Amino acid sequence: MTNAIGMIFGNLNSSALQGLDPNRPIGTVPFGGRYRLLDFALSSMVNSGIHTVGLITPQQYRPMLDHLGAGRDWSLDRKSGGLFFLPGVIHSLNHTVHFSLQDIAVNIDFLEKDCAKNIIISSSDQVFNLDFRPVLEEHEQAQADITLVYNQSVHPPEGSDRIYLRMNAHKKVTAMSKSKEVAGLQSPWNYFIDILIIRRELLLQMLRGYGSIGTIELSEVIAHHLDIINVQGYFCGGYVGRIRSVQDYFLNNMALLQEEVRRDLFINTRPIRTKIRDNPPTKYGKQAQVKNSLISSGCTLEGKVENTILSRGVVIEEGCEVRNCIIMSKCVIGKHSVLENLIMDKFVEINEGSVLKGQPNKLMVIPKKAVI
Repeated sequence: MTNAIGMIFGNLNSSALQGLDPNRPIGTVPFGGRYRLLDFALSSMVNSGIHTVGLITPQQYRPMLDHLGAGRDWSLDRKSGGLFFLPGVIHSLNHTVHFSLQDIAVNIDFLEKDCAKNIIISSSDQVFNLDFRPVLEEHEQAQADITLVYNQSVHPPEGSDRIYLRMNAHKKVTAMSKSKEVAGLQSPWNYFIDILIIRRELLLQMLRGYGSIGTIELSEVIAHHLDIINVQGYFCGGYVGRIRSVQDYFLNNMALLQEEVRRDLFINTRPIRTKIRDNPPTKYGKQAQVKNSLISSGCTLEGKVENTILSRGVVIEEGCEVRNCIIMSKCVIGKHSVLENLIMDKFVEINEGSVLKGQPNKLMVIPKKAVI
């Protein structure tokens, strides 16, 4: 896909995920046992033939560098194109700012030195698997200036920052609003999923006109110019899970235990790529019992595990009972412990005989390197 380059906003922090490492950009939060959240946007671009991707980074960018390196696992360690780390402005660590024009403006050289016709922009706090080739094809056929990717729901999606779209019979966007009433919508709701295609020259024009204005968002500028630019909608239809809270994080992880969700996200012809680690297979002891769970490599299991996602290298000793949990890498659960409805960050040690139980609507979050 030589007529498009990618840009991923990776400078949203994980402060909304209370208890998880606040210095970790949300794009590097582990997901599904072996992935990071930004793997989904990055893999979707690479699988669609995009070989130049700019990643807007936060002030604490070390976890991104640790995970991505030179982009080898995504085939982005290239002589032409490749993975570019772009510094973001500090204010965009505010999790409510989407696609800040200032973040793009400070990296205008990235756009000016490339001759691609279109820019594909995505957030890094979502899980999805999207082929951008048909999106770009419709974008070109409609001679669109901008194409907004949307999904549809018979129930209003959660989150006051959702942007709802109204479109005519030709999928031209006629209204954008965070208020369903202002947008003039009725069920089913069409809502923007923070993925778009924009003409590179149009984006450069917007930067020259608005790039110096505080924290103005790209979506605000688009909404103000719907009458003079051609903005089209593209229906995604597949599974898209956005992570904006602890509950979001837990529910979207647990959704992976459903076969239809895994089928939507993990497609043989469009694999989700991640950093490769050489771990031995998981060891199952004689007393191990595993039901409806995702188990990563390198684990040692001697107890009962149900409706749970385990990252690499987790140790669950004999007599343990673990239900409805997300446990990240290298955690050790001592003998005869009982864990239920919790999220455990990396390198946690749980002493023998501990009982830790959260509630389905009020999850317990154990911070990184805790000893309990």
